[in-house]
Amino acid sequence: MLARRDFRYLFSVRLVGQFGDGLLQAALASFVLFSPERQPDAIRVAAAFAILLLPYSVIGPFAGVFLDRWYRRTVLVRANALKALCTIPIILLVSWGDDSPALAVAVLVVLGISRFVLAGLSASLPHVVSGRDLTTANALTPTAGTTAAALGALTGIGMRAVLGGGDHGSALLLGAAALAYLLAGLLALRIGIARLGPDGNQPRQSLRGVAVGLTSGLRELRVHRAAGRAITLVGVHRIAFGALTAGGLLLVRLTFNPLSSSDRALTEFAAITGCAAFGALVGALVTPGASRRWGSVAWSAAVLTQAGIVGIGLVIVAASLPSYPVLLCGAVSIGLAGQSIKVCSDTIVQREVPDDHLGRVFALYDMAVNVCLVGGICLVAAVSPRSGQAPLLYAALGIFLILASCWYWRTGPRRVRNAN
Repeated sequence: MLARRDFRYLFSVRLVGQFGDGLLQAALASFVLFSPERQPDAIRVAAAFAILLLPYSVIGPFAGVFLDRWYRRTVLVRANALKALCTIPIILLVSWGDDSPALAVAVLVVLGISRFVLAGLSASLPHVVSGRDLTTANALTPTAGTTAAALGALTGIGMRAVLGGGDHGSALLLGAAALAYLLAGLLALRIGIARLGPDGNQPRQSLRGVAVGLTSGLRELRVHRAAGRAITLVGVHRIAFGALTAGGLLLVRLTFNPLSSSDRALTEFAAITGCAAFGALVGALVTPGASRRWGSVAWSAAVLTQAGIVGIGLVIVAASLPSYPVLLCGAVSIGLAGQSIKVCSDTIVQREVPDDHLGRVFALYDMAVNVCLVGGICLVAAVSPRSGQAPLLYAALGIFLILASCWYWRTGPRRVRNAN
């Protein structure tokens, strides 16, 4: 894959940009959730994650239409530069120790642009990779991006410790994230301006045209039902993933560690993130071969069942004992399932949906995923105790995953099951 020049260039834009996202998230997590003077509860955790994840759910459908109208190379260059510029107000607010709604608005802007960039990267991929290699590319690129974000977060935690911690250290991390965004934009300039599509010569749309385009994207998913089912399955996993993420944060912050040990809790949560990223890496490595041998539908259903039984089972044990090492093992299982399903689903969407609708469909895809993720987090905020020890909730999530995998296997058409 890396022998293809334009794929290599597009890949570098993703890695550098998502490394910057990891730095940004580490800075914000340490400032909002892991500082000794700001003790979180489930509602505060849900609010923080909603700010991180929901912006693209609002602008995504509209952004997707523009991804099918503008040169995607231009989007990657200008959006990354805009992200760097919009990080400056966050740096100032964190430096002043201001965690008011102004900080939430500033973060919403930056992460909304970030989701726009990721949808553009996904829609661009079929222009630099084709045929059987598309499955491999869908395994490699988002997994490597997730790993880059996890490495960015871990690097940020280490940098913050070296820089002295506190709000000053978080502000310096944000400055490093802004530099990463600028570099990602510069790297995108190496790609030909029309190389990433979109195909055809469609005029720019008015706001009314954007709404029409959104309807068109939804119509494509009704016509191409395999793509709609694949997106639904990813959403199911993200509901569970969101709930387990919030529950894991509460466990390390309020159960596994005393309230005064916020730095240790942050390190432990970063390790959980790293284990989930490792599981995603394993999923990316095995999914191309497994999906070609057994089919995308069968493989997706199998790994989701694995997550419902093994992953959730380990989380229940970890919350009940409590046991931090067992929780790490559960994170690996859940991460493996999530990335395996995402690789298969991305490939189905790219193969089923015509290119001139692909940008808006991926935007709807990301919107649905983020809404489901925040929904799972809000579920924990509504029913979990402050400690995060909610074994009955986690058991219900496991049953939910198993039922969803059975539904997907029974409704998946044979031709998609054998598409890879």
